[in-house]
Amino acid sequence: MNYKMIANVIGRILCIEAVFILPACLISLYYGEMAVILPIVISALLTAAVGMLLLQPKPGQTPYYAREGFVAVALSWLMISVFGALPFYISGAIPSFLDSFFETVSGFTTTGASILSDVESLPKGLLYWRSFTHWLGGMGVLVFVLAVHPMSKGGGQSVYLLRAESPGPEVSKLVPKTHSSAKILYGMYIGLSVLQFVLLALGGMPWFDNITTVFGTAGTGGFAIRGDSMGGYSTYIQVVVTVFMTLFGVNFSVYYLLVMGKIKQALRNEELWLYLFIQAAATAVISFNIRSLFPTMGQTVQQAAFQVSSIMTTTGFATANFDLWPELSKWVILLLMFIGASAGSTGGGMKVSRVLLMAKAAKRERKRAVNPREVTVIRMDGRMVGDDTMQGIWMYLTYYLIIMLASMLVVSTNSYGVEVSLSAVVSCLNNIGPGFGICGPAGSFAEFNPLSKVVLCVDMLLGRLEIMPFLMLIAPAAWNKRGLNWRPFRTARR
Repeated sequence: MNYKMIANVIGRILCIEAVFILPACLISLYYGEMAVILPIVISALLTAAVGMLLLQPKPGQTPYYAREGFVAVALSWLMISVFGALPFYISGAIPSFLDSFFETVSGFTTTGASILSDVESLPKGLLYWRSFTHWLGGMGVLVFVLAVHPMSKGGGQSVYLLRAESPGPEVSKLVPKTHSSAKILYGMYIGLSVLQFVLLALGGMPWFDNITTVFGTAGTGGFAIRGDSMGGYSTYIQVVVTVFMTLFGVNFSVYYLLVMGKIKQALRNEELWLYLFIQAAATAVISFNIRSLFPTMGQTVQQAAFQVSSIMTTTGFATANFDLWPELSKWVILLLMFIGASAGSTGGGMKVSRVLLMAKAAKRERKRAVNPREVTVIRMDGRMVGDDTMQGIWMYLTYYLIIMLASMLVVSTNSYGVEVSLSAVVSCLNNIGPGFGICGPAGSFAEFNPLSKVVLCVDMLLGRLEIMPFLMLIAPAAWNKRGLNWRPFRTARR
């Protein structure tokens, strides 16, 4: 195990986090919130100090491989969540460190689950930092580090970090160099964020509301700065947010192909069309089911489209309390929670590509049952999908179900009912945010007991990093000198 490299990675990330905490001081100064400026500065200094200490060991030329990548990513996300919670805790805005940690984990993992019952009472500087964790966590903290500075000469080994942090059954570089791929990803990410900011500004949205909404939309996180989330804004603003939630739920490889002029190749993406079809079908079903709740059909479709886009992309914004909608609509929303957005997007969930590949695998097995001698292969976007990729998908699904059921057993100790326990775990494991009942759009996670909050924090981290990095972190074999003799969880082939 290359301990020096792991410490160096964590040190870089903490130093970058310290820099990103400081703009919250300017926001507080602008709004005259003098009481929270010193706690924010102290938090940034503590984060930077620990980061600098970890940077001292030079990793040298010692190579690092998949296990170091997974462990470095898992530890990095734990550390940024711990130190990111300091502004909330030191300022006293969130007196409990566990609650501060919960809120920060929810931010970085772009879950949007909150323990705040009165979000509008939080100082503006802390609201800014709370929302910015979405934007930074959406594309990935390590992806940002790779975009700023490569981890190794030529960036060859850095692909292990990119692969461990990026969502989806398969992860590949857009271009040969990992450093360049990271820069391209963040370039497109920033470009879409700026475009949304401009369109929201044209709708008259106040600048602070605008920037925090962009952070939540781009990261598909869903932290709002108003008690009614997005319900109090104009129809124009809600429509813009709906469109951009959908856009940020698309695989960024599709945007890269479009930018490179490979339009036909981009439009052959099977996951893209299934993603759009599921959204359209769910919107149609829910619109029909809730048509009596709104005065016009146009408003009905608009509200249904917003919630479908918000839940499927795992953003978590709300314009209405869907917990009060008919049972059919609630079941559709629950199914969307499991499916999630596209692989390679900022959205969470199981990912549409996994659902598509599992459907193709089921079809292949049906054919084999009829004709055992028939040789069939699974193809996606015209390319053959290897058995190692399918094995990774079934492994992910197995761990996913085990973790979900174990988490539900713990959360059920709160005695809030099956609906609440299930939706709380599913919303956190899939990085969605709101569930049903007390943790619905009009509620919060504040009433859950401490053990449940710890489990839900773990679920959020497991969901964002898609399980394997944290399993590697606790696997004794990963720390042995001889390492692990295992197949990669996700391949770099496309």
